[in-house]
Amino acid sequence: MSQTTALLRLMSWLSPVFPTGGFAYSAGLEQAVADGAVTDAVSLQHWIAATLRHGAPWNDAVLVTEARRAATDAHHIATLAELGRALCMSAERRKETIDQGAAFIDAAAHWFEPGALPPRETPLPVAVGTAAGLAGIDGEAALAAFLNTYATNQLQCAIRLSVTGQTGAARILAALEEPIAGTARRATAATLDDLGGSAFGADIASMTHETLEPRLFLS
Repeated sequence: MSQTTALLRLMSWLSPVFPTGGFAYSAGLEQAVADGAVTDAVSLQHWIAATLRHGAPWNDAVLVTEARRAATDAHHIATLAELGRALCMSAERRKETIDQGAAFIDAAAHWFEPGALPPRETPLPVAVGTAAGLAGIDGEAALAAFLNTYATNQLQCAIRLSVTGQTGAARILAALEEPIAGTARRATAATLDDLGGSAFGADIASMTHETLEPRLFLS
């Protein structure tokens, strides 16, 4: 497969219009806004950068890497899926990653032979990593695209929550290039021994979001 085709697949699979339903989830950001932890463009940028480096997105990136390496090993992929579900810090986080994983598998199946992708209860990062591995897509490129999608989803949520506008979101996205690229580079060489996080504020926000009323997002 050419580099252009690989790029097109990444752009398709991780596009905001790919039917994974990412627009419906805030990954706890809505709770952080309600709590006053994120109030403006500066705090929003810091929040996203911190979660990329130290929160659930880091663990997701490690799972993408491991799934890509083991894409043809169905038993190992099933073990990774179980681990991915166990790593979720809240019920909403678990629902988010499983529902998006199922939607991703349904949509990405158009690029593969029947049965090539893992079962629908596979968490999103394991599903994306498996697809990237089966397609022979470069690991660091897949990680950069995956993490960039997380960042853009967070910014879209922030726009809907009136934390920033479109111009401000573009400015933040430009500033997030280094955290995204740096996290992708680290995760490319990571193993399961590197799993872990310290973004406790984001984890707590994810846990408490299920009782927030009213709310716009599912997580």
